[in-house]
Amino acid sequence: MGAETDGDATADAARRETDPEPGDGPLAGVRVVELAGIGPGPFAAMILGDLGADVVRVDRPGSAWPHIDPRWDTTNRNKRSVLLDLKREGAAERVLELAERADVLLEGYRPGVAERLGVGPDACLARNPRLVYGRMTGWGQDGPLARRAGHDIDYVAITGALGVIGPADGRPAVPANLLGDYAGGSLYLVVGVLAALHRVRAGGAGQVVDAAIVDGTAHLTTMLHGMMAAGAWHDRREANLLDGGTPWYDTYAAADGRYLAVGPLEPRFRAEFLELLGLADDPVVVDHEDPDRWPGLRAAIADRMAGRTRDEWVEVFADTEACVAPVLSLREAPHHPHLAARGTFVEHGGLVQPAPAPRFSATPGAVRRGPSRPGADAAGVARDWGLPGLAEATAPADPASPDAPGA
Repeated sequence: MGAETDGDATADAARRETDPEPGDGPLAGVRVVELAGIGPGPFAAMILGDLGADVVRVDRPGSAWPHIDPRWDTTNRNKRSVLLDLKREGAAERVLELAERADVLLEGYRPGVAERLGVGPDACLARNPRLVYGRMTGWGQDGPLARRAGHDIDYVAITGALGVIGPADGRPAVPANLLGDYAGGSLYLVVGVLAALHRVRAGGAGQVVDAAIVDGTAHLTTMLHGMMAAGAWHDRREANLLDGGTPWYDTYAAADGRYLAVGPLEPRFRAEFLELLGLADDPVVVDHEDPDRWPGLRAAIADRMAGRTRDEWVEVFADTEACVAPVLSLREAPHHPHLAARGTFVEHGGLVQPAPAPRFSATPGAVRRGPSRPGADAAGVARDWGLPGLAEATAPADPASPDAPGA
C-alpha cells in the first residue's frame, strides 16, 4: 500500500466523524479529560468511554480511594491514565494542553478547587472556547451547603428521595449509592454534557455544565410530586402504590429465606398472580382494592410465599404475566437466563461486569479496555494527542489532596 497523504488522513477522519466503524461507539472521535475523583465523576466518564469516547483520566499520585487495587475498579474501564500532581509547577499547564485538544472535561472537586489549581472553567475555556466543562458535585456550585462535605446518603436525604424508601415503622432504607451518586449524579452529568456537546457541534460555544446530585435526585421525584399534588401520593412511607404500601407491589420471603419481588399492579396481572398463588377463591381477596383489607391480603400472600423456596416459585410463575421476579444477589444476576441471553453482563480480562448501555444498532459500545492503571498510558496519550511533553511529566507519590474529594 502507498503512504497515506494528508488529504487521505483528513478524509478518513471526517468519515469516522460521520460514519464510525462498527464497534467504535457513537462517541468515537470525542476526546474527554477526566480529572480523577470518586463516585459519580468516574462513572460518568466510564459511560462516555463505553460509548466510544477517548477518555484520558488525570490521576493524582497517592490516590487511595476506593480502597481496592486499581485493576479491579471497573468504573475506570475504557480509559487511559496519566499521572499529574496539580500542586506541582507545570502540571496545570499540562491539563490545559489536554483541555485545548479535548471536547469535554469532567471534574468533581469542591467548588473553587479547580480554580485554585489553575484548571477551572475560565482557564480551560480561554484555551478552548468549544470545550464542554462538566462539574460534578453533591450540593452544586452555589448555595449554603456548596462547600460542605457530603456523600450520597446526605444528598438523597434532603431531596425527599430517601424518605420514600423503607418500612413505615422503621428506618429509611439506604439504596447503596445508586440513587444519588449514579442516578441523580452521573446520569445527569452525562445528559448535560451530551446536550452541551450537541450545541457545540451545531455551531454554538462551549459552556459549563453544573451537575449537582441534589438537583438530579430531586428531578427524579418529579412524578411523585405530581401525584402528591393530585392527592394520589401520601407523604409517608409504605402508604402508596409504588413504595410497598399495597400488597401487590412488595417483596416476600420464600421458605429458604430468599425473596421474590411482586408487582402485578394491573387487575388482569393481579388476577393471574392470585390464581397461581392459590388465593383466587379465598375470601381474603374480596374487595381487595379496599386499603382496610390489605393487611389480611398481605398476610395471606406472605403465608403462601413461605410455603416454597424462591426458585420453586420462579418455576410456578415462569412464562406468566403475574409480574413476579426473584430478588437476586450481585453474584446471581449475571446468570439469570434473560440477562445471559441479552449479554447484559460481559466478562473482560477475567472480570464479570455490566455491559455498556444503552445499545446502538449501528455503533455499539463495548468494553475495549480494562481498568486503567494510574499513569500507565502517558506515552500513548502523548503520542495520540500530540503532547510529547506529557510523556516526560512525572509526579511524586504524595498523599491525595484533602481539598479535592469526589462529589
